[in-house]
Amino acid sequence: MKLHFSITTAEELRERRGGRYVLYSVCLEGFLLGKARYSQLRRWDAQLRQLFGSAVPAFPPKYYLAMTKSMADERQSQLEQYLQNVTLDSNITNSDVFIAFFRKLQQDTFKIQTQRAFLDVYLADGSNIKLDIQTSDTAEQILEVTLCKMGLSRELTKYFSLFFFQDHDDGVLSVVKKVAEFELPYVSLQSMKVLHCKLGIRKWYMDPSLDTLLMDCRASLNLLYMQAIQEVERNWVKPTEGQMQELELLQKNAHKVKFLELIREMQFYGYVRLDPCMCDYPEEGCTADVYVGNNEINCCIKLPTNQIKEVSFKINRLRSWQVTFLGATKGGEEDTLEFRFEYNDSGTWQWIILYTKQAFLLSSCLKKMISEHMTKAAREGQEMVVHSGFISRKRFLVRPSEDDRVFEKIGEEDL
Repeated sequence: MKLHFSITTAEELRERRGGRYVLYSVCLEGFLLGKARYSQLRRWDAQLRQLFGSAVPAFPPKYYLAMTKSMADERQSQLEQYLQNVTLDSNITNSDVFIAFFRKLQQDTFKIQTQRAFLDVYLADGSNIKLDIQTSDTAEQILEVTLCKMGLSRELTKYFSLFFFQDHDDGVLSVVKKVAEFELPYVSLQSMKVLHCKLGIRKWYMDPSLDTLLMDCRASLNLLYMQAIQEVERNWVKPTEGQMQELELLQKNAHKVKFLELIREMQFYGYVRLDPCMCDYPEEGCTADVYVGNNEINCCIKLPTNQIKEVSFKINRLRSWQVTFLGATKGGEEDTLEFRFEYNDSGTWQWIILYTKQAFLLSSCLKKMISEHMTKAAREGQEMVVHSGFISRKRFLVRPSEDDRVFEKIGEEDL
């Protein structure tokens, strides 16, 4: 599945011998992953091409004369598209060459050598598991070790993932991003210190009915139960007064299975809640509480007149989406992201915009929902709908590949 790679800056630097080169800031999910030169990326491409041949997308050509401003901008855009497209093939992203490149890139950029370290992985109840790791361990390795320590069956690991999150003093929980499998969590935490992030485990599926697949394993049952309680305590779930009383009684008596069976009936259970954001629907100047899950983007919108309007955007009526960097806020504290999606509202296609720093997380949730929808449709023999999504400067079209767990790219268009 295509990953959210972007190249946000291209810095021209001078070598000791007097020559000049460009250092590209490679970001993943909107956060700096590492800085690389064109020559580094070109050598990496050659290594991938030796292993995977024509499956590797075309690499931007080398210029032998000085580049003009337009040529430099074009190369930056082409490199960004290359990084996005090379991740479409899971054979490539799971390869040692792919993982080793980004391991070295992260460590070199943030000047963290491979050495022993301790890493806290937090659970939804606030407790943590302290791991003795190597700073070069990937998220996939750390997740596997953590879940093994908890006694989780190996075949159930795919239903969970590592996330960076912020646990605010006022009780608000903000999920910052899902950690990519090849990412180095220890290094990423050091690079995100200013955000005061923690590393935690959460389930990683958007269809609440998948809970039933995890109920027979004590470790996975405990993880689901802890997260469900957290969602109630942080007001992510919206139980009625009567349902809340039932949940409290079940929790008091530690009836975990019945607790989870009951909470699945409640609004927004299993959804990812985003921080409040601005939106332009149904008019400019609105704010929204956004919940993503169970095949919808649900927005509780506050109009400029202070009226509240709840709107559900179903993914089967969503045709495409785009994430765009808008630059720093007026205070210059953080970048503003625009999440724009094309939606069929009463037979008319229209663009709806959310201004949220969690735009990439929202995009990941959408891709996960579509993937689950396609998998379910394939098993039931239903016709599958081709969805499209915007990443950066091009629109990409996807369909399920022979392995229904991933997407296969079938085309792209310039914006």
